[in-house]
Amino acid sequence: MKEYTFETERLYMRPTSIEDASFVLELLNTPKWLLYIGDRKVRTEEDAINYIKVKMLPQFEAKQFGNYTVIRKEDHHKIGCCGLYDRESLEGIDVGFAFLPSYERKGYGYESTSKLMEYGKEAHGITHVNGITVKENVGSQRLLEKLGLKYIKTITLPDDLQPLLFYSNAINHA
Repeated sequence: MKEYTFETERLYMRPTSIEDASFVLELLNTPKWLLYIGDRKVRTEEDAINYIKVKMLPQFEAKQFGNYTVIRKEDHHKIGCCGLYDRESLEGIDVGFAFLPSYERKGYGYESTSKLMEYGKEAHGITHVNGITVKENVGSQRLLEKLGLKYIKTITLPDDLQPLLFYSNAINHA
């Protein structure tokens, strides 16, 4: 797989890989991930490896974009992830992000995700992105708005009964 790595003033971002399994295990089991994104049943490092192989790597192979591990330059600590996702249940490309609790509210989400959206536009012509979040996740809503997305409507995805707030930067969503 070709390496698509990005850099900002404070961060490195690279495609999530098998070597990130312990980090993925930690991130997917943080209280906010479980509350706002959902339990992915990743309980062991082996579960995390399988999750990366099944849920993350195939999109990179098919699209050359997907989930990126966000690494802080100053100490090379893995602090979160952001990504551009081509989800079967959503029309268009979805932007997403999650950070370990101690790295929230420091601007890392905006810094990494805006750089990734810039890459998506320049390399893949992705000019319209969407974002989804639960009503209770006000921090995610604020970041989506800061990234230039606007609330459009409440939706429910197939296989999920929880209503989600749908954001987009496309001008033609009704």
